[in-house]
Amino acid sequence: MARILIVVTSAARMGETDTPTGLWLEEFTTPLYEFLDAGHEVTIASPAGGRVPIDPRSLEDEALSDSGRRFQSDGAHRHLLEDAVRMASVNPQEFDAIFFPGGHGPMWDLAVDEAVASLVAGWLESNRPLGAVCHGPAAFVSARRADGASVLTNRHVTGFANTEEEAVGLAKLVPFLLQDRLVSLGAQYSRGRDWGEYVVTSPDGHLVTGQNPASAGLAARRLMGLLAEAEVPSPST
Repeated sequence: MARILIVVTSAARMGETDTPTGLWLEEFTTPLYEFLDAGHEVTIASPAGGRVPIDPRSLEDEALSDSGRRFQSDGAHRHLLEDAVRMASVNPQEFDAIFFPGGHGPMWDLAVDEAVASLVAGWLESNRPLGAVCHGPAAFVSARRADGASVLTNRHVTGFANTEEEAVGLAKLVPFLLQDRLVSLGAQYSRGRDWGEYVVTSPDGHLVTGQNPASAGLAARRLMGLLAEAEVPSPST
């Protein structure tokens, strides 16, 4: 059994607008059940802690995945999004892997949160398994190595594509286009077709990223594969 930290957004609105945002439910619930069904222990954290905002669009019938429906009727785990741990109180040494789901919320808070940036930088420096999906890689954009360079420099990644952002009509509203920002920070960005499953594992064997909601399950399974390869003993044992 490993201990996996899932870091989610606290942003309920897109900047100063009244447009709601938050966590995209499928990108949380699909990895959640991949981890839980494999026997791993999961902790949820966010910048503000407490109740996690869920993007209302991800609750619509056409967006609600099987894992989302399972979560809605899961009395044993629904509380996980009601009382997230505050990021500032997280002890990274208690975990074996970290995963960042998306939704547009991370573009406003995880992308600029100092505790998140410090966590990501330290985690990659220690060569421990790290994963993200869709807008989740926004959590990496402020993280820097000791020499001041971005942790993304020369790392192979994917994330929500410009064309996907344009398709959902938010390209002019988000603070930056994730694909462009990843490239500008020196990442080796690649992508698959819009809305198709596409996951990249960086050749260093420590970072897994998925392009969009459809990639959440495979990204979670790849992360667990990195955990198995690392053979890191759980801190709880």
